[in-house]
Amino acid sequence: MSAQESATVTRDIDVLVIGTGFSGLYALHRLRNVDGLDVHAFDNASDVGGTWYWNRYPGARSDTEVSAYCYSFDKELFDSWKWTQRYPRQPEILAYLQNFADRYDLRRSISFDTQVTKAAFNTATSRWEVTTDKGEVWTAQFLIEGVGLLSSTNYPNFKGTEKFKGETFHTARWPHEKVDFSGKRVGIIGTGASGIQVITDLAPEVGHLTVFQRTPQYVVPAQHGPIKTETLKMINDDYEGYWDRTLHSVTVFGFEESQTPAMSVTPEEREAVFERVWNSGGGFQFMFETFSDIGVDLEANIAAQDFIRRKIKSIVKDPATAELLTPRDLYARRPPCCDGYYETYNRDNVTLVDVKAHPIVEITEKGIKTDNAEYELDVIVYATGFDAVTGNYLKFPQFGRMGISLADRWKERPLDHLGMAVADFPNMFMLFGPMGPFTNQPPAHEYQVNWAAEAIKYVRSHNKSTIEATHEAEKQWVELCDDIASGTLFPKCDSWINGSNVPGKPITVFFYMGGMGGYIQHMEEAASSEYKGFIVA
Repeated sequence: MSAQESATVTRDIDVLVIGTGFSGLYALHRLRNVDGLDVHAFDNASDVGGTWYWNRYPGARSDTEVSAYCYSFDKELFDSWKWTQRYPRQPEILAYLQNFADRYDLRRSISFDTQVTKAAFNTATSRWEVTTDKGEVWTAQFLIEGVGLLSSTNYPNFKGTEKFKGETFHTARWPHEKVDFSGKRVGIIGTGASGIQVITDLAPEVGHLTVFQRTPQYVVPAQHGPIKTETLKMINDDYEGYWDRTLHSVTVFGFEESQTPAMSVTPEEREAVFERVWNSGGGFQFMFETFSDIGVDLEANIAAQDFIRRKIKSIVKDPATAELLTPRDLYARRPPCCDGYYETYNRDNVTLVDVKAHPIVEITEKGIKTDNAEYELDVIVYATGFDAVTGNYLKFPQFGRMGISLADRWKERPLDHLGMAVADFPNMFMLFGPMGPFTNQPPAHEYQVNWAAEAIKYVRSHNKSTIEATHEAEKQWVELCDDIASGTLFPKCDSWINGSNVPGKPITVFFYMGGMGGYIQHMEEAASSEYKGFIVA
């Protein structure tokens, strides 16, 4: 019998986890292996890894230094896994997560190749009922959603996409087998973090590369290379102190964030700081390690803009191409880093097309047609990013008390408390949901999972059934997030950070911009006051 024809299978457990990336795997480990709960996880992939399972495109790698892009709770794990790169490539990160699943025997509690098709809270039983595409219905007291910040693929709605006779790929759904691009005419749409990596990696291999750019980026070199032994020694000499400082910082990237305003030093000193960090590498370092106010002060932001613009002009040989590559807006998006990106446009086999000036009209049988030309291609690569933050939560229907739909609750904008809990959706915890902290994720994931685990322990130890955010706490949290964001430059720049990359999506900053240290204060205040802002019943 097929899955559709077989009888419904019902299983009752303590906790269901959706997703097996960094957050979902740690949630499964913490709740099952440490807290002793009956836990099971689902993933629509064939293995663990989350975004690192799907994003296998050429050039894919972390743009956060691995000294902070990993788990921190187990020093033996940290010491035993030997990273080869400061910014590891996708296969190495995936292998790390696969090793994590094996080390803690997690696979026996995961259903792979399984899509959750519906999640509904049963008010009568105070339990979640989760339906899968296998025809199963699982029930659990608690639901943990580690569905990923950047996981819901954004496919552009171009006319004629089905007509193209060549090969088509999306960076976020890359095939497992190697794709041969040698000698081919390849077009890449998109120049975000994924786009700049795949552009730089493919250019030497293809016959000709045509880049369709809508928005030029401020790209800083990563300065790839082995992880420094002195960095590892510094961490190991004070392991708990390092992770505590990292977690309580603003960005959780592991480097020392600047406390110096850009305009408090002379122009010569400012230039020297920018030059030093440009040469040492890292997009996040350039935004947060150089000066303290690049993301909040316009004059400081302009200074950073001008520095990178001068670099583009000095690197790119053709003045017209350099002009197209030069951003004219704020330096207030997720700051990408990639070695050799601007140098790529000095190659004879690379062409840059400005689709803001000449929009893509349609995809044809032969390639891509803009309003002034048609580009014949053998391959089209969509590097068009994600329906970020909210996209994966809305990919399947979710219903709270009395059948309230999450899609309806979030129709105007996402609403939640502490980036983790939605009013009328009891016992559901989102990991890096909307209005969560704008930080490096793995250490913050651990913190959120641990917080949720303690909340679950509190509910069960007090013989209660549910914990849920109040509408008033939700309202206050969203207002706080909006207020903090308004004091930054990020709302003033179109990007996935505020949803403007997806047509029809509500435009609002989707993050708590007060830093991880500030976020932890709010979380601890709630927990220490017997979950103020929540109803425990």
